[in-house]
Formats: sequence, C-alpha cells, structure tokens
Amino acid sequence: MNTSVKSYAAVDLGASSGRVMVGRVGPDTLELTEAHRFPNRPVRVPEGLRWDVLGLYRGVLDGLRAAGRVDSVGIDSWAVDYGLLDADGALLGNPVHYRDARTEGVAERVWETVPAAELYAATGLQYAPFNTLYQLVAARGTAQLAHAERLLLIPDLLAYWLTGEQGTELTNASTTQLVDPRTGDWSYDLAARLGIDLSLFAPLRRPGDPAGVLRPEVLEETGLTGPVPVTTVGSHDTASAVAAVPADGERFAYICTGTWSLVGLELEAPVLGEAGRAANFTNELGLDGTVRYLRNIMGLWLLQECLRAWGEPDLGPLLRAAAEVPALRSVVNAGDAAFLAPGHMPERIAEACRATGQPVPGSPAEITRVILDSLALAHRRAVAEAQSLADHPVDVVHIVGGGTRNTLLCRLTADACGLPVVAGPTEAAALGNVLVQARAHGLVGDLHEMRRLLTRTQPLTRYEPRGDTAAWREAEARLAARGAGSAAV
Repeated sequence: MNTSVKSYAAVDLGASSGRVMVGRVGPDTLELTEAHRFPNRPVRVPEGLRWDVLGLYRGVLDGLRAAGRVDSVGIDSWAVDYGLLDADGALLGNPVHYRDARTEGVAERVWETVPAAELYAATGLQYAPFNTLYQLVAARGTAQLAHAERLLLIPDLLAYWLTGEQGTELTNASTTQLVDPRTGDWSYDLAARLGIDLSLFAPLRRPGDPAGVLRPEVLEETGLTGPVPVTTVGSHDTASAVAAVPADGERFAYICTGTWSLVGLELEAPVLGEAGRAANFTNELGLDGTVRYLRNIMGLWLLQECLRAWGEPDLGPLLRAAAEVPALRSVVNAGDAAFLAPGHMPERIAEACRATGQPVPGSPAEITRVILDSLALAHRRAVAEAQSLADHPVDVVHIVGGGTRNTLLCRLTADACGLPVVAGPTEAAALGNVLVQARAHGLVGDLHEMRRLLTRTQPLTRYEPRGDTAAWREAEARLAARGAGSAAV
C-alpha cells in the first residue's frame, strides 16, 4: 500500500452553504482544512424556487483555486435535485429546489398507478414529497423536460462541468426512488409503469470510480497543474457522512445532523417490509454495498429558520439560556410536513404547541428548548424503531455533522435514547469524501480501516445518558395521544 501523504479536495455542498475542504491523508494522518466557503442561496423567481447552480459552480472554482495542489477532487451534495441538459450538453434552466411547491399532490397521482406499498417494495424509499420520482412526474409536459437529453443530479452536474464527462453516482441515485436497493440498479419496471425515461440518466458510477480529469479551461481558471483527476465519492452527502462514522463494529446507530437529522443503521441488506413503510424508513445505498436504513427528521432546519427570524443572534448564549428552561414542557413532531417550508418558524412551533394543548413557548430560549427536546425525542423514536424493524440492536449512537457542536442536543439525545452518544466528527461528509478518494488511490483500506483512522485522528466527545428514560417515554406518549406523533416525512 502507498504510504505517502496526499492531498484531496472535497467539494461539500449543503442546503445553505458550500465549501471546498482540503484533506491530507496518510497511514496515521487525516487532517482537514477549509480552503473556501460560499453561500448557497436559493432564488424565488416567478416560476418557483430555484437553486443558483451557477453561483455554486463559481464557488467550486474559487475553492479549487484556494485549495492549491491536490491529487484528486470529489464532490458531494444534498440529494434528489437535478439539472436538465439539452442535446448540446447545455443546462436548461436553473435546477428546481426540493422545497418548491410543484410536487404538491403529485404523490397521490403516482399512487393511482403504482400503489404506495408496491412503490416501497420496489425501491425501499420513504415517502417524501420531493423525491426525484415525484419531481419528474410533476415536470411532465414542461418544455424543459420535453427538450432534455440528459438528467444529472447536482454533484454529477458539477463534475460534468469540471471534466466534460457524465455519470450518475449510485448512492445519490438511490435517493431518486428509481433504484432497486437489492440489485443496486435501476428499477426498470417501475419507471416504465410511470412513463419515466431512464435513458435520461447517465451510466451509473460507484464510489471510487474515476470521473474524468479537470478540463484545460478549469485548470487555467483555478491555477492548478494537470492532470487532476475527479474521483467519484459517495456523492450523497449523507453517504459520505455515514462512511465517516467512527464506529467500532456493527452495533451502532448514527445521526447525521445538519439541516436534516438522518437517523438510522448501517445494514448489509435492505428492509422492505410493510412495517418499515408505515414507519417511513428509507433504504438508501452506502459505501461498499451497505444500506443506509434511516428516517429523515426535519433537523436543525427548525432552529436555523428561527435564528433567521430572530435576526441571527449569537447561538452560544441562546443555547445556555435554553438549557435553563424546564425540560419537556412542550414537544412537537419534528418530522411534521408543516415545518417543511421556510418562513415564520417561531410562530408555527408556538401554534403546534397551542393546537396540542401544551404550554406555548414565548421567548427564543423557550422555543429553542422545544426544538431541541423535540429533536432528541425524534432521535429516540427513530433509533428504537430502526432496531426493532431491522432486528439489529445497538450499543451506542454516533452523532456526526454540524449538530456535534450543539452540546445541549447531544446530551439530550443521550438522555432520550438511554444510550451513550459519541459526537464527532463535525465535518463528517467532507471526511468521508476525502477518505473515499484516498482509498481509490491506495492510501487506506476497507471501510473498517477508514473508521479506525478516523478514531485515531479526530476529536470525539462521549455523552453518557443521565437518569432513566421515563420522562422521555411520557413525553412520547403525550405527543402521540395529542395527534402529533405521525411518522416523519
């Protein structure tokens, strides 16, 4: 095995910001530095909510220039959204944002052709109104789709602009609701029944596959010296984040925290039973043929939107004040679709408490405590249900991503689950991205070796549960009794 230290650029795009990180990897080295960060601001135009993908690409180019010499580039981002290209390879308009209203009512139309139970049995994917399948059905009859010759998911679109080569990375493709998780290939029968043309998609790639080299024009613009390969990583950011969970063995649950909380297990095979569908668990593909069996919970989006409404106050004092608010006075269903759209989040949380007969929070500290108690409660339920549905017990919960900085959320999650929580790494998606590149170039071995390197090199914090879980069980029962305990979206 190659024992030198090499540098890799991880392009990691989130729903609110993007960044280019540089990772240095060797046998006992895993260091990550931020080269460039840039905003990701959706734009509302007359036809709806759109991503500013050109602004994102500009940020990627600026980031690669700031990164300096690297041995490879990998790209991960959020899931489900895509760009359409014409016969000349030109982009047909800005990609539609998954929070756009165009998919309202579309799922019911789809289920008339393929009932929800059949859809789940074929793809194992949870119901979410913005799944790519529903977006494509919503786009039927539009001029853009009629003129499209190629569909590229967001990371694949950026990789195409960097290299001129097209592909569809598998972990992200598995979020489209058009992939059979048992075979790791397209669900051709399902697509045919729904009139979806799978030839729109470029050939499938897997993490570690080559994705081309930077075009001469990109080298010139970034100041890099070629050839610089682009390596396929787990391009769904959650796939990269789960690859960077510093777990020892198989008896662990993970929570990938950020705008969303993705709570689940890493399994060897999908769980496709009706009970899983009813509980709204999803089977997405991960590294090395693994399955990410998880539930989407609204996550820190709730707090992010409140902070925006409050004028972006300093989070530290707010969390300290929230820690002094009595626990579990009021809780809401953190997966309720009522919280999906942006705007007026403090009022919507207060109204949800009022509608369920609970004390109505008034101050920012009280509303923050409702959010964090509710997220911890949702984490508890998802961890427990995942273990039961998959018959896969766990001994520890790993929290990775931005939520690791939120000490109160980590402590509450340990208390709610009644299990130790190991928090870290914070930059899990970027680290997973870098490690897959390093593995493709022979610097690290299998997934277990990648995780051992993470454990040796990354700061981790352990939270032990305090007391029993009786208060959490009571809050869970109270929420369900008041009609606010429906499955997460």
